[in-house]
Amino acid sequence: MSEKTVFQIELKGEADTARLGEDLALALEQGDCLALSGDLGAGKSTLARAFLRALADDEALEVPSPTFTLVQTYPLRFPVAHFDLYRLGDSSELDELGFDEALADGICIVEWPEVAADALPNDRIVLTLQHTETGRLATITASGQRADRIGRTLAIRNFLNRNGYEGSLRRYLTGDASVMRAYEKIRSVEGHAVLLMDWPKRPEGPAVLDGKPYPKVAHIAESIEPFVAVAGYLRDIGLTAPEIYIADYEAGLLLIEDIGSDGVLDDAGCPIPERYRESIAALAHLHGSQRQQDIPFANGRFHHVPDFDPVAIKMEARLLLDWHLPWKNGTPASEEQRLSYLAIWDNLIAELSDCETHLLLRDFHSPNIIWQEQAEGIRKVGIIDFQDSMIGPTAYDVASLVQDARVTIDAALADTLMADYLRLRHAQGSFNEKAFLKAWAIMAAQRNCKLAGLWVRLMQRDAKPGYMQHMPRTLTYLASALEHEALTPLREWLKQAGIVSSKT
Repeated sequence: MSEKTVFQIELKGEADTARLGEDLALALEQGDCLALSGDLGAGKSTLARAFLRALADDEALEVPSPTFTLVQTYPLRFPVAHFDLYRLGDSSELDELGFDEALADGICIVEWPEVAADALPNDRIVLTLQHTETGRLATITASGQRADRIGRTLAIRNFLNRNGYEGSLRRYLTGDASVMRAYEKIRSVEGHAVLLMDWPKRPEGPAVLDGKPYPKVAHIAESIEPFVAVAGYLRDIGLTAPEIYIADYEAGLLLIEDIGSDGVLDDAGCPIPERYRESIAALAHLHGSQRQQDIPFANGRFHHVPDFDPVAIKMEARLLLDWHLPWKNGTPASEEQRLSYLAIWDNLIAELSDCETHLLLRDFHSPNIIWQEQAEGIRKVGIIDFQDSMIGPTAYDVASLVQDARVTIDAALADTLMADYLRLRHAQGSFNEKAFLKAWAIMAAQRNCKLAGLWVRLMQRDAKPGYMQHMPRTLTYLASALEHEALTPLREWLKQAGIVSSKT
C-alpha cells in the first residue's frame, strides 16, 4: 500500500472552509472517494456544498443535505454522489445505495464515513475537520497520485496567496490533449480575471530513440519557459498573445492574460471566412518578420527554439505507420512497408533543403485562435498554445490553418486563403512561391499522416474515441496534398497500402 501523506490546513472561518472545498474540486477525479469526518457544525456540509458548486461552476446550484435521502447525485464534469451515512443502519446497506457504481462512474463524497468504514475503499481520501481556538483545522490524509493532486492544488492556492490573489475564486477551464498542462480561470476578490497555467515538471519517460525520451526527440516543450519566451516574441513583433503577469519557473505556474474565448467559427461550428483571412494575414506578418531562434526572457534567460529536424519530422509521420495502418488493415506494417515508407520521407525531407524557414507555431488552427473583436487588423488574431514552437518550414503553419484539422475548410475558402498568403508574402519582397508550394504539399502531407495515426492512438491507447470524427477530413486533406508532383512516391505507397483511394 502507498505511503500516506498528511496535509493540515488552518481555516479561520466558513469562507476558508468553502475555499478548501473549491480547491479540492480541482484535484479530485473519477474513482476518488472523499470521506468527510468531524463533529456536528464542523463544516462538512459547507465544504461539500462548495465542492459541488465549484465543480458545477454554478454558485446558485441547489445542494440539499442528503441526511434523509442518504444520497444525492449530480451529473457534473465528473458525476458526483454525495452520501450522508448518519442514518445508515448497517454498512451492508451501502451496496443498496449504489456506492460501487457511483465510485466507478465518478466521485463519491461521504459524510459520517465512520458508520461504514469497513465498506469504504482503503485508498479513500480522509478529511477531518476539528474546531480550534482560532477556527478549524482540516487534516487530509491521502496516498499516491491522490496525494500528489491534493498537494498540487494546495500549492497553487499558496502561489495565488503570495502573488496578490488571496481569497480568489478558482475554476477549472481545460486540460490539453497531452495531459501535461491544465488551466484554471482565476477571479480576484476585486473581480479581475486571469488565467492560471499549471505545468508541473514531470519525470523523464522511457527512451524511444538514441537514449532520448519522446519529448526530447520530438522537441515537445517540458516547462513554462518556451511559452513565456515565444509569447514575448509574438507580442514584440505586433501580434496578439497573452501577456505574462507572474511566473514561477521552479513550480511551473503562470498567471497570464485572459484574452477571451471567442474563436474563428460561427455558432454552427463553421469557419468565419473573414476571421480565417485575418489569421492567414497574421501568419504572413510573422513570416515576414525578423526570425529569432534565441529568444530572451525573464532576467537574462534565453530560450533556444529547436529546429524541426528530420528526426522529428519522420517520427511524427511514422504515426501513420505505427497506428493508422494496423487499424486500417488489421495487421502491423511489414518490414518492407516500413523501410519503403521511411525512405520516401527521407527523400521528401531532402526536398525541403531550399525552403524558407521561420518560427513554426505547430498548431495554428481554430482551437488555438482567439478572436479580438476590439482590436484592429492582425491584432484581432489572438494566438495561444505555441509552447512547442520550432524553427521549420513556414509552409507548415499555413497548411495547419488552410487544412484545419478540427473543421472542414472548403475548397473555395482554402483557395482564398492561399491566394491571400501568397499576395502578402510577395508584397514583402523576395519570395520563392514555387519552393513554398512544394514545401506546403510536403508539410500538409506530413501533418495529415501524423494526424491519421494520432487519431487512432488517442482512441486505442488513451481511450479517447471522439477524435476519430476527424479521420475522414484528415484523409481528404491528405489526398489534396498528394496532388503535387513531389508527392508521387508517397501517393503510390498510400494507394498500395489502401489508405487513399486509387482514384487519387
